[in-house]
This record gives sequence, C-alpha cells and structure tokens, in this order.
Amino acid sequence: MFVLPPPPRYPITQTTASPSGQTNGQTVLEMSNVLTHPSGPEFQLSVGEGTYILQDNLHLATPPPHPQDAPTVNPNPLATAPIPPKAGIKLTICITNPRKSSLQLYRVNTSTSTGSNLGTYSIKESENESRSSNETNSNGAMTQLPSSNASGRTPVFGEDNILLTPVAGKEGVKRKKPKTNLVKSNSQFISRVIPHDSLNKRLQEHNPEGMFVFANIDRAYQWLDLSSPTPARAQPLMKILFAKAHMLCHDINSLTKGPNHIDVIMGASTGDIVWFEAYSQKYVRVNKNNIISTSAVSQIRWLPGSENLFLAAHMDGSLIVYDKERDDAAFIPESNGAPTLSHNPFDPDLKPLHINKSVNSKNQKANPVASWKISNHRITDFGFSPDSRHLAVVSEDGSLRIINYLKEQLTDLYPSYYGAFNCVCWSPNGKYILTGGQDDLVSIWSLAERRIVARCPGHHSWVTAVAFDPRRCDNGNYRFGSVGEDRRLLLWDFNVGMLRRPKAASIRNRASISSNIPVGRNRTESQATNRFRSNSSLDDDGVDADEFVEHEVESRTVTAELPPVMSKAIDEHPLSWVGFEEECIITACVEGHVRVWKRPQDCLSP
Repeated sequence: MFVLPPPPRYPITQTTASPSGQTNGQTVLEMSNVLTHPSGPEFQLSVGEGTYILQDNLHLATPPPHPQDAPTVNPNPLATAPIPPKAGIKLTICITNPRKSSLQLYRVNTSTSTGSNLGTYSIKESENESRSSNETNSNGAMTQLPSSNASGRTPVFGEDNILLTPVAGKEGVKRKKPKTNLVKSNSQFISRVIPHDSLNKRLQEHNPEGMFVFANIDRAYQWLDLSSPTPARAQPLMKILFAKAHMLCHDINSLTKGPNHIDVIMGASTGDIVWFEAYSQKYVRVNKNNIISTSAVSQIRWLPGSENLFLAAHMDGSLIVYDKERDDAAFIPESNGAPTLSHNPFDPDLKPLHINKSVNSKNQKANPVASWKISNHRITDFGFSPDSRHLAVVSEDGSLRIINYLKEQLTDLYPSYYGAFNCVCWSPNGKYILTGGQDDLVSIWSLAERRIVARCPGHHSWVTAVAFDPRRCDNGNYRFGSVGEDRRLLLWDFNVGMLRRPKAASIRNRASISSNIPVGRNRTESQATNRFRSNSSLDDDGVDADEFVEHEVESRTVTAELPPVMSKAIDEHPLSWVGFEEECIITACVEGHVRVWKRPQDCLSP
C-alpha cells in the first residue's frame, strides 16, 4: 500500500501576499509588514454622519512555525487529536497623553433618594484635565469623572484586606520592576527579539498624542507606532517571537502608562503570562511552568484602579487574579472557600460561582490573589463595568454572567439564544452590555432592568467582536459596531425609543420594552431606564440588587429587534477585532490585516 510522506515539520519558505490578498509567488523565510493605501468605493463606509475612508491597510507578517512546534494537525472536525489553541488578531491601543480637547464621557451627578450615585452621562469637552472633577456643563448640571462613590474614588479590588496593602517606605510605595532583559534573555520560552534599529530615536520622536498599537499574530507579538510617518508605520518598534507559545490576549495598564513607561500583560496558549515593560524592554513570567494553572489564557485585563493586579480567564473555566509583584507558588484550592449558590442550568455538575480562593484570604504571600471557578467550559471574554464594580463574563457554555467582583458574588446568569457567546463589552455609562456569539446576533442587555433589551440581527455568521463608539454616545443614544466571521463590519444606532416592537409584543399591548416584567413588579419606563443598582443594596422594587437570578431564554417573538445602519464586507478573511478611536475606526482580521478607517471630516472638527 502506497502512503504519502508526512508534511515537513518546518517549512523553509513562505508565500507573501499582495495588498489585495493574492499571492505573488515570492518566497521568504519571514515576511515583513506591508502597508498600502487602497482607494475606491469598495474601501469606503457610508453612514448617516458621512463617509469613512480606508486610510491605512497594514498587513502584519505571519511568522513561520517554530522548529519544535508539533506537526500541523489535520483540520478535519472529526479528528480526535488536540489542536493547540489559537486566536485571531487582537489589538491593544495605547495613547500615553490623550488630547485635552478630545470628547470624553462625563457623568452628571443625579443622586436620588435610593442612594445610587451612578448617575447619567453626557458628552463634554475636557479643556483642562487639572480642573476639579466637579464642574458645571452648559445646562448647569454638575459633572464629574466616572467613579463609583461620592468621593470620586474608584474602588480597588481587595482594599479591605490589609495583606494586599503595599508597604510604604521612607520614599513612598516602592514598586517592583521587571528584571529580565528581553533582548538578552536566554530563556527557551522566547525564540527571538527583533527591536528596531532606531528604536530610541523613534521613541524620542513619538508624538505623545499619537497611537501605539500592540498586536498578536500566531507566535509573534508586535509593538507598532501608527502615528509615525507613513513609510515607518509598517516597521514595528519591536517584534517578539515566542517558542511553542501563541499570545492569545493582552492589555495595557491605563493607570501606570506614561511617556516613558508602558506596562503590558500577555496571556499565552501555554498558560504562561508575561508582564512586559515596553520602554525598558524587560519582562517577568507569571504562572511559569503552569505552577498555578495548566490551562491556556483566553482573556486578560488589568483590574481597574490597580497598578499591580490583573485578571486572567483560563480556558478551563476559571478566573484568577494575579499580582505582578508576587512570586508564584503551587496552588491548592482552600477548603474554607465561600459557600456556593444554586446549580448552574448550563453545567449541572458545577455551581455558578465557586470560590477556590477569596481575595479576603489570609494567605496572600504568593499568587494567586483570588481564584474563582464558574464553568467547565472555555471563558471567551470578559469586561469590567465603568463603575469598577461589576464584571461581565461570557463563555462557550452559552451564558452571560454578571459578577459583583468586589464582593465576589454572582448576581445574574443569562442564556444565549443559541450556542456560545464570543465577546462582550459595556456601554460607556454602564447601563447596557453587548454580547455577540454563535447565534449570529448582537444582544443588548440592561444592567438596571436585569433583562435583555433587544437582539440585533444582521450578521451571516458568528459574531467575534463588539465595541461602543464613545464619541457618538450620549445619555440616550448609542453607537456601537460589530464584526464577525462573515467578514462584515456592522454599525448600529441604539435608542430605547427607536426599538421596533415585535408582532407578538404588539398583540400583548406592550407599552415599552420595560413592560415585560414579572407579575408584582410594576414600574414605568422612566423609572426602569434611570434606575441603577450599583451603589444601593435595594432597587426601586425593594429587591436586593445582589440577589442571584437565573434568567430564562426569552423568545424572539417578544424581544425587540434593532437593524444596523451600515453593513459591509470589508475584508477577504474573517474579522476578529474592532475598536473606535477619536479619529478612526480600526478593524483586524485573522490573517493579519489591520485597517484604519478615517472618520468623516465633519466628525473630526471639535
């Protein structure tokens, strides 16, 4: 019997791609980034406010496999051999010194008798960042920066545990810095580091108001400067190639970033976590050799208001809080964990939130700081609320969980209409939550009403990323976008009053989206819309805001639907990321195409 020989373990050549996506026949060992500026109607997005034009099309170089990588696995879906976890291109945007004239969301102080001071938001131009947080807007209402209490201070996770309080010396709190030089490292975890020949010069010439971009593509991680002159944008400031590990997620600490310091945290397919300081080019490995968790990291983010704590979501369904300044130690779940809640309908063998280690534990000499188990399925995404109190988590078991992570309590458990959730994000004012998943829908959820508000059909395949456009959001109107595996970018304008009522809802004479409330909990539209539960123990109906509620799937015949205002295929490959900046919309696909869409000129003027 004749058997074909196995494929080579390490291809020595790789075919480059032209700007249009077609192969040109050239073969190189490792591609360089390619920057093009295509034009034409197919590279424009027509929306009500004007036309978005494709400004830059950056194709990131895909590195060749590492020689020690396992052979390529047969992509047959029926194959039983495990496939290493991978992720599409994800971007982290960093502007070290944002423009003072940029539009930002400010919160109107509307404290009521319920004790909630979350308030409502309005757009206001920040002319001077050094002003007091209490100002008057054009309507005479008091405004202040988003916060969670009357003092304007963001709550910090674990602040009640004295063991997590930094010890102050004579010169104040001394922060630990990474010690291992990335370029000179002889670690087998890092294959190669390629800094730019003129790295120091480019950093000195960098505009503080310019845009740094950190991007992952397979086993490569790139640091780019998209504010540099056009020819230099394609050349990364630094490229890191890892051995046998793909970086799946990353985040920047917005609290510590500055003109000469950027803290980057990265989660790998091997379960390793890398704390990387970009300017000093030094790093530290956390969860080294899987001493705490053996599962890959699917999402990672710095905790709001913390300089050293970050939260990592592992693919085994666990959420773990790490401290970048603490050493790792073998982790054994504590036997005296907090009591769990009722059974999870999506995973009967697991409680909705099991605390393996509480942040209030007296054993805080080493990582982890806290550990929670919420599912036996992969956690796909999570996001912190703007008030720094709630955590929205989505996973492959088809559930959206709302967690009061300061209290380590699960409050809401929502099911998807069908399949898994892939992505989640919060509105700038914290009122609404967006999810996208395998049901080809973008869903809008209300934190205050504790229910689904609308479903947004329009995609023809799985939704992979959702994001709000803060520049086009105010107290009652919201703009958000979504991308999916159908290669399409969709833009949506959302307002409670513009939702289309389903036929079944019309038959039931629903007066508003808020009228589908269980019997005995009557409220008006304005009361439900303006009610918040973040800082009060009881809501308007006398129900404990932190009481755990398991929600049922709501039929599409009784849920409002929201059509998109723009839908267009913008790439030849499935899309994996979308973000909104002051001057542009940025999208990315799984094959490394990063596209920058410039806003209409009328929208750029202050």
